[in-house]
Amino acid sequence: MNIRTVATTPFNDQKPGTSGLRKRVPAFQQPHYLENFVQSIFDTITVPPNATLVLGGDGRYYNREATQVILKMAAANGFRRVLVGAGGILSTPAASCIIRKYKTHGGIILSASHNPGGPDGDFGIKYNGTNGGPATETVTEAIYTASKKITQYRIADAADVALDRTGDHKMGDMTVSVIDPVEAYAELMESLFDFDAIRALLKGGFRIKFDAMHAVTGPYAREILVNRLGAPADSVMNAVPLPDFGGGHPDPNLTYAHELVEIVYGKHAPDFGAASDGDGDRNMILGKGFFVTPSDSLAIIAANAQCAPGYKQGLAGIARSMPTSEAADRVAKALGIPCYETPTGWKFFGNLMDAGKVTLCGEESFGTGSDHVREKDGLWAVLFWLNILAARKQSVETIVREHWTKYGRNVYSRHDYEGIPVDAANGVMKLLKDSFASLKGAQFGHLQVKLCDDFSYTDPVDGSVSTGQGVRILFVDGSRIVFRLSGTGTEGATLRIYLESFEPDVSRHHLDAQEALATLIGITLQISELRKRTGRDKPTVIT
Repeated sequence: MNIRTVATTPFNDQKPGTSGLRKRVPAFQQPHYLENFVQSIFDTITVPPNATLVLGGDGRYYNREATQVILKMAAANGFRRVLVGAGGILSTPAASCIIRKYKTHGGIILSASHNPGGPDGDFGIKYNGTNGGPATETVTEAIYTASKKITQYRIADAADVALDRTGDHKMGDMTVSVIDPVEAYAELMESLFDFDAIRALLKGGFRIKFDAMHAVTGPYAREILVNRLGAPADSVMNAVPLPDFGGGHPDPNLTYAHELVEIVYGKHAPDFGAASDGDGDRNMILGKGFFVTPSDSLAIIAANAQCAPGYKQGLAGIARSMPTSEAADRVAKALGIPCYETPTGWKFFGNLMDAGKVTLCGEESFGTGSDHVREKDGLWAVLFWLNILAARKQSVETIVREHWTKYGRNVYSRHDYEGIPVDAANGVMKLLKDSFASLKGAQFGHLQVKLCDDFSYTDPVDGSVSTGQGVRILFVDGSRIVFRLSGTGTEGATLRIYLESFEPDVSRHHLDAQEALATLIGITLQISELRKRTGRDKPTVIT
């Protein structure tokens, strides 16, 4: 097998965001673009002798082509074996599961998560470390530094691998093992949850509807929910992964999963609804005509963790991203365990889990997970909810309302302004930071500002410091407004605004979140000058 060394020059836009490098497909199709970034990964991680790599993606457009390129580059860079999902498919949590199970030298995941796919859609690539989690900021920064200096990459002259045929294939000295993408993950889920109890729940007439959104979790949901748990076949909708996600936006929220929302809010609604995203790491949970916020979902899973066999030993701690509501904090306090507040990005949870400090973690952006892998995990959250429902024999809404009665309700919402001009988004953030001094102590009706800052985080495990993680406006009564620029988009800027207030009064728990947060919304628009600066009169998405 001939190995070529190809001369190249750097691209100036290969800085990874919170979840790897994401660009439009045409950017990755440029000559040398993908190869440069992959070589930068390999040059950074220093491939040891006899190393194994995991490789797979969410099946979006360009997934297969990129997989073949990476296999040839892995052979040229000294890997002895690559475990690749059949068809080039691996959900992100399944990839993490396989990295950990086989103790590989990390893995490369091809995904742009919840972003749209297709020839003009988004594509992404990221490296996950040996613990199965996203590369640390130190590693991603080193990859970016390498990408700015790269002069050559190595690639093998080899035939494409038959990705649809499981088994071993030789590529020079390297073995390509095409594996069932679902099996190891499904076995892990069966070890964590009471499948017998969930089977009995479903057999007793409890109806579910899972929307795979034509993304990667279709095969996983069919194997676990239908084949192993006995749900009717039509319990899983949009189950066939498509390169363009069927023309949809594979983001499991009330706006983009509208087909599922119409079903669970309509006549003859199922008892439980759920959806997952492009690469399978996010989830949305719904009851019959009832939406569970991701923040509440994390808190309720924590409060009911002992319903699941894999968590009966109790929780070491909980972690949440800073913009996520403080509902989980209240559960942690009641349980007598720590709750850590981190920046947005799953990599920050990895250190805490590896150190044994936390068991559960979650983000308001529809991501929930535990130390079973080092990624957020959509189907895991769905199965946890089904386990809780089977144990408590109550509806989703009843469980949530009883939780609010016990702990109080953290009324919460996120407003996304997507695709706004970068200069306008940066202008809003600068205005807010420049206003810290005048805002502190300011009175807005019954609300008084206690503190304004740009959130920073010191990792309690390795001491690393992350700054500039989001503007916080904190009020004396515990209410919060948070502003962040998202690092997951590829076009323009996405400004996310998070609103939270605490409501202990059970008689007010029925209020719609937007109604209950109306005062905070008004303050947000006033202090940010958002409408004037962006030209937007309403958010793109409200969750």
